[in-house]
Amino acid sequence: MSKILIVDDNPAILESLALLLEIHDYHVVCAQTPFEAEQIVRYQRISLVLQDMNFSADTTSGKEGVDLFHALRAINPHLPIILITAWTELETAIELVKAGAADYLAKPWDDHKLLVSVANLIALGDAKNQNSTLTRQQQEREQNHQQHNLAGLVYASTAMQRIVDMALQLAKSDVSVLITGPNGSGKERIAEIIQVNSALANKPFIKVNAGALPQDLIEAELFGAEAGAYTGSNGRRIGRFEAADGGTLFLDEIGNLPLAGQMKLLRVLQSGEFERLGSVETQKVNVRVISATNAALNDDIKAGRFREDLYYRLNVIELQLPALAQRKDDILALAQHFLPERELSVMAEQALLSHSWPGNVRELENACKRAAVLNQSGTLEAEDFALQRLTSTDIGQKSVQEPEKAELEQAMREYQGVIAKVARHFGLSRQALYRRLQKFEIEY
Repeated sequence: MSKILIVDDNPAILESLALLLEIHDYHVVCAQTPFEAEQIVRYQRISLVLQDMNFSADTTSGKEGVDLFHALRAINPHLPIILITAWTELETAIELVKAGAADYLAKPWDDHKLLVSVANLIALGDAKNQNSTLTRQQQEREQNHQQHNLAGLVYASTAMQRIVDMALQLAKSDVSVLITGPNGSGKERIAEIIQVNSALANKPFIKVNAGALPQDLIEAELFGAEAGAYTGSNGRRIGRFEAADGGTLFLDEIGNLPLAGQMKLLRVLQSGEFERLGSVETQKVNVRVISATNAALNDDIKAGRFREDLYYRLNVIELQLPALAQRKDDILALAQHFLPERELSVMAEQALLSHSWPGNVRELENACKRAAVLNQSGTLEAEDFALQRLTSTDIGQKSVQEPEKAELEQAMREYQGVIAKVARHFGLSRQALYRRLQKFEIEY
């Protein structure tokens, strides 16, 4: 709910305006002096200010209102301010509008005009804040790309930004990390980000699919084996822990490791010690372990399929990757990455955004490869991706066309630059709209 500050020394005016705004679902706070107003703006999240121009009984110059306006703008340069003026102060109010005030209303004000002005300015302020947030997020992503190695990760969502920020933070430490999330969501890529931005970046980074290890060779695969330790072993075999000594071992699909392997893994995690299969000589290693799973390990622990003590060794800190369907802002960014220099029709974008992507990023990559093969030139259409077709119901009962520059400019004017409303008008995602605005060099 938007919070509006009303500043006036007349209690009757405060009560009247507060009642009008509250019955239209605005939260209202009131101040009778400029000092009170400044304190409220300084310490509360105010969406808009309605302020009088005079606060002393013997003052009609409007100077107090001018001073308050500049004081509030110094605290929050983007705060919308509507000036409530007497006719004698009209010239001063107009000068403040030129200086950045959002609007002015003469006393006695028209309720309908006031409500329209308040609604428009709050919507515009929300849009600016949203655009500012998106711009800041884009700048943070670009800064991350410049300052850190993101191992080729492509993303545009806030959810993935949080994951990346956490991964970069964890890279500075040596704690064990458990990365969870559905298959194909990018767990291995996050593990790589932790490794390449850590102090171990130039050390070994050994990857193991724990669930794919043959049960009778788990010990040999992880810890190595002496010659003749098992049938077909003709020479000494170096295990994955020994190969990763001084660096990082990535244990993927750790939830599929059999219980026998879990017990042996627990020992080396606790002590750093192990013996090669067929040897009594104890080896000691210093290895950072990053593990990943798509399984619900807490449920596996209850069912006796996974050791609880091993779980707590692996899970000092957990990173949970959301499914692609839960971070839709990434879908078109990834599609553009997989299909460089190819245009997508609006219907193709709608099809990609509406698909549930049970196979996550991996499924999207395959769909993009398929589309590129089926349509080797020109704009890619929804049918090229072989996804479930959209119906008119799926796109809001309206035919979606690729907008031209003039249509975009008209919509930007009509919706006063509110990106969310313009995107909804054309049936586009915000990211898709931004690309078209940039393509036609339309300011936003």
